[in-house]
Amino acid sequence: MLAFVKGCLAETGTDYVVLDNQGIGYLIYTPASVLENLPPMGQTVKMYTYMYVREDQLTLYGFLTRDDLQIFKLLIGVSGIGPKGALGILSRISPNEFRFAVMSGDSKTIAKAPGIGPKTAQKLIIELKDKLKLEDIFEENPEEASGISHTGSNAEKETIMALVALGYSETEAFKAVQKVDGAPDMDSETLLKLALKQMLTF
Repeated sequence: MLAFVKGCLAETGTDYVVLDNQGIGYLIYTPASVLENLPPMGQTVKMYTYMYVREDQLTLYGFLTRDDLQIFKLLIGVSGIGPKGALGILSRISPNEFRFAVMSGDSKTIAKAPGIGPKTAQKLIIELKDKLKLEDIFEENPEEASGISHTGSNAEKETIMALVALGYSETEAFKAVQKVDGAPDMDSETLLKLALKQMLTF
């Protein structure tokens, strides 16, 4: 099992890269989001990999972060979602955006990925909701939790951090949470859903 491959970037395609490691070229399939963030040709790249084994297929899939790899593994663990579908999702949605979409029940965001219809998006939400937590976001991205106000309930703080991680400003996040009636008494998942709705009114 290959945990990662590190080598010189020798070639890229529409959905793959080739890394040259000591004269061996590793063909690694990867989402478009990774292809957009590669260094120049000839530079060293480290990719976290997953080896997909079937009777008639042995394929490597690779990612620039462990977080991408973790979401990929969760996705292909859902019945009906193969590696191609998982790459399609990660090509359009970042790991954090996917977590938020699942936790807030936002099937429309997930369905933006190629080959993923509304029914499949709902299935992903149902099957993965209990496997994803807000805490995972900040374990992977601790810098996103810095500077957040320490006032309010734990659910309020978690929701503000989640909104900031999604790309909103701290001020926007704070205002959205404050506009939700009964926010201090809610759990973080419920509060996140309602706060996201408030964002649409800004």
